[in-house]
Amino acid sequence: MYIARKTVDQTLRAEQTVNAAEAMGTIFTLSTISTSSIEEVAEVAPKCIKWFQLYVYIDRNITLNLIRRAEKAGFKALVLTVDAPIFGDRRADLRNKFSLPKHLRLANFEGILSNKINTSKTGSGLNEYVSDLFDQSLSWEDVTWLKNVTKLPIVLKGILTAEDALLSVKYGAAAIIVSNHGARQVDGVPATIEVLAEIANAVKDKIEIYMDGGIRQGIDVFKALALGANMVFIGRPMLWGLCHAGEKGALNILDMMKKEIDQVIALTGCTTIKDVTRDMVVHESCYSHL
Repeated sequence: MYIARKTVDQTLRAEQTVNAAEAMGTIFTLSTISTSSIEEVAEVAPKCIKWFQLYVYIDRNITLNLIRRAEKAGFKALVLTVDAPIFGDRRADLRNKFSLPKHLRLANFEGILSNKINTSKTGSGLNEYVSDLFDQSLSWEDVTWLKNVTKLPIVLKGILTAEDALLSVKYGAAAIIVSNHGARQVDGVPATIEVLAEIANAVKDKIEIYMDGGIRQGIDVFKALALGANMVFIGRPMLWGLCHAGEKGALNILDMMKKEIDQVIALTGCTTIKDVTRDMVVHESCYSHL
């Protein structure tokens, strides 16, 4: 039996995701190493609230240039990834000698910075790019440095402990994202939903708390809100939608998520998000004695 094969169109890029986010009135975050540039994303969705995810390069002028471009393009916050001084061993990338497809490039850069990811001969081009170019000496003082070079709010992504959450408050971060980098950095780290309550209890109302990782349905959003998150981010579901139907697929994912959130809030007896409280979620171990 023959079946039709669907291939991913080479135009499935950040522009389609940001258009969907704009249509739904939600936030879009663009990666430093995106295959769509800061300016391209800003042009297609000028009304969308856009944040820029930032890696800090050894050459700080590269980082400063990215910040200035994000400011000029109307981005509203910088999301500093703090759990990736290097990338962990992504064995599939190493085995397959990961590089970008020929029609794609790191669009925020020109020359060697744009193409270096494709020059590896021994393993993952992405891992080598990060190891060679990212500043591995980052410390909490670099949050202070960022606050001195930009007026954009600084969101720290990659927080997994109450101690680091409190340090985020101390060094003046505007918000934190409880994230384990898709569980691709250190094998065996806890799921973000497992550490969320501890972090929320530690910082209370001192800082905004966001979370990513494992959000697949509206009920997952409800759990995160109950455990202390102000907002959640999703990644993989958006990719699934894009692969299936491009921008329409991404929009369908967001619309489906919104409907599921509305439904679970209603079915748990809440009328607004403010009605979602900690006692509405318990750990599964509470029922282990049954």
